[in-house]
Amino acid sequence: MYRSLLALSLLTLVFVSCSKEESGNVFKKDQTSIKIADLQDRRASDSLQVFFTHENPSIRERAVLAFASVQDSASVGKLSNVLSSDADTTVRIAAAIALGQTRSRESEKVLQEAIAKEKADNVLNAIIEAYGKVTRNWDLNVDAQKYPEATAWSLYRASVNNAVPATKNSIASSLLGSNYSDNTRLGAAHFFARGAKEITPQFSAIAKSALNDKNTDVRMASASALRKITTDSSFNTLEKILSSDQDYRVRISAVRGLQAFPFERSKNLLLKALRDKNVNVPIAASEAIKATITEPFWIDVANVASETKNWRVQANLYEGVLKVKNNKGIIDEVIALYKNASPYQKRGLLYALQQQPSTASFIQQELLNAQDIVVKSSAAEALVFINKSKGFNASQKKNFADVYQKAIAAGDPTVIATISSALADSTLDYRSVVTDYKFLADAKQKLVPVKDDDALTALDRATAYFEKRKAPERAKPAYNHPINWSRIKEIPADQHVTVFTTKGKIRMRLLTEEAPGSVANFLDLVEKNYFNNHYFHRVVPNFVIQVGDHRGDGSGGEDYSIRSEFTKHKYTTGSVGMASSGKDTEGTQWFITHSPTPHLDGRYSIFAEVVDGMETVHAIEVGDQITKVEVEKAAKQ
Repeated sequence: MYRSLLALSLLTLVFVSCSKEESGNVFKKDQTSIKIADLQDRRASDSLQVFFTHENPSIRERAVLAFASVQDSASVGKLSNVLSSDADTTVRIAAAIALGQTRSRESEKVLQEAIAKEKADNVLNAIIEAYGKVTRNWDLNVDAQKYPEATAWSLYRASVNNAVPATKNSIASSLLGSNYSDNTRLGAAHFFARGAKEITPQFSAIAKSALNDKNTDVRMASASALRKITTDSSFNTLEKILSSDQDYRVRISAVRGLQAFPFERSKNLLLKALRDKNVNVPIAASEAIKATITEPFWIDVANVASETKNWRVQANLYEGVLKVKNNKGIIDEVIALYKNASPYQKRGLLYALQQQPSTASFIQQELLNAQDIVVKSSAAEALVFINKSKGFNASQKKNFADVYQKAIAAGDPTVIATISSALADSTLDYRSVVTDYKFLADAKQKLVPVKDDDALTALDRATAYFEKRKAPERAKPAYNHPINWSRIKEIPADQHVTVFTTKGKIRMRLLTEEAPGSVANFLDLVEKNYFNNHYFHRVVPNFVIQVGDHRGDGSGGEDYSIRSEFTKHKYTTGSVGMASSGKDTEGTQWFITHSPTPHLDGRYSIFAEVVDGMETVHAIEVGDQITKVEVEKAAKQ
């Protein structure tokens, strides 16, 4: 999702020998499993259904679970038959998961009916949670005391889709009790943090959880829920969390909760949080200040900004100041910093400058003259932001159109995508000043399908706008990158890789059997040293660190895409997932989570998990780099 420059020395793929021999993964010997995974990759529903009656329950399970990724609504009937009649509970659980991933009214109906019929508790738990994913109005007659974990997560899944009435809040509130399992309490806490509405009556239970729960993950989610309760008691609870919780991630949840309150009230706490010993907390605090600052306090924040050492915190604070105050002195201060800044710092400062339209000429020059990709693409974003702002002077439209045309002609696909989106925006009315739009067609000829699909789509929409016709629908990604099965067959059952970064090492275990396409793609890139010297272009405190973009600005990829692979795995602390812009658009970018992120479940492929080095994950900042990736190879004895 983001970028930078600078390069360390190019390092080659290193194979490290382990002390013991390891057996191969399931694909090494089982051709049927390969065939099923390949059919899943090709989205071949009819051919996959043939395996629903296979004599081997493991084969049936793999074939049924494939539909969690295929998500074919026409197959709901067949999945329903499996759920109601297969003798093996693991297969029925797979059917429940697949139905939960296939959103349709029929899926909801099938799952709700199955709840009344299923006798096995482990299958029933899976059905209850899957129902939460597809229902449009959560209304289950289940015993929450008997099935607490499934009920908590079902409520959460449904709440993300705005499908839980506030009358059900009391159920989740009871499940926050210390007598329930960690995972039950976590599901209930995330329910309140994400989609639940009108939760003020549950304040006492949520606050108790946020302050006292023994599980850090539960405290995080409950603290996050407090942002939805704007009472004095909630504010005081957030203040206590900031001053007492030892885990920086919980403190970040509290900082974000303060955004719900007027800045004059939260100001002192947020300014204090800027001095937190963990760098992620000041970053989150600066983002909260940027979002809530009001004009009377601009001088206070500007003074802090001028003294701040962390470039990201500083840029956020300046952005907040310029959002509420047009002050030439501050603008000059930002531009002076800009001159000697790193590319990522320049990006942050451009986002600050975009808050005032008077900086447009400076940003235009950066767009046209900057050599660094991160700076150039950020300048394009900033200029379009000004163009769409209330303070934009319409008399500047012709000047902007000229700059836009020059920037598009330069050929950078991300710049083209950003600017074309502005040209296609009817509210900006560029038809009134652009009479010759051949430059759009010229730019299109230089782009590469798949790799530059965002730019191609944006150009098509801009062209359609100028031609006064309906814009074409964006085509779904075509199947263009089969799984490298020869590589997959070579991978040991317990394959590990070590990612060396400028902040330390991260050791990960690959989930080859669960996500063969993603793993093969990752290892193919590793073998080419693709990730060496790549920057972590995106770091969201207490969410993810992201890498894998050769551009360094978050928009880069290659001329192929791989398929999404959704399994039983859920996002916890240290899950490694593939970044995407939608289903089946994965490529080279991947991320690691700081903490449980259940809203990513079933939406982003998980292909590995961190087994050592989470302290490095928590320390990574934007601009840190991967230096090399080592694949550990089992030694034969």
